[in-house]
Amino acid sequence: MYVQTILETKGSKIVTTRPGETIEATSRLLTANKIGAVIVADEAGKVVGVISERDIVAAMAAHGVRVTGMRVEELMTRDVVTCRTSDTVAEIMAVMTARRIRHLPVIDGDKLLGVVSIGDVVKHRLDEAALEVDSLRQYVQSVR
Repeated sequence: MYVQTILETKGSKIVTTRPGETIEATSRLLTANKIGAVIVADEAGKVVGVISERDIVAAMAAHGVRVTGMRVEELMTRDVVTCRTSDTVAEIMAVMTARRIRHLPVIDGDKLLGVVSIGDVVKHRLDEAALEVDSLRQYVQSVR
């Protein structure tokens, strides 16, 4: 199975923020959309970073309440690991596990197509397993 399948199932809603946005506004964006990370894009829509709840919590521990006024570009991860629609679910699972990443932007060239989260991957794997169990159950019943 491929990343494209996950995007087709979940849809392609993409939540982004800008590097100059405040952490306070970005925290509200995360909460309003019930997501754990947001893609940071420049004016042209090119991915320049990712900022997560974990980044914000770590900054709160280091800087206290001052963090709310800081800009996204001060805390975001700049070395963004991405994937393509042609990558397999097994490949991105391996990357997410090895790199301890929970969100992968899906890119085609410089174009952002969507975001795949670890939750999306787990849901996909569970759906796959349920389909396999159902298929085996039907096969066993037909052999009887």
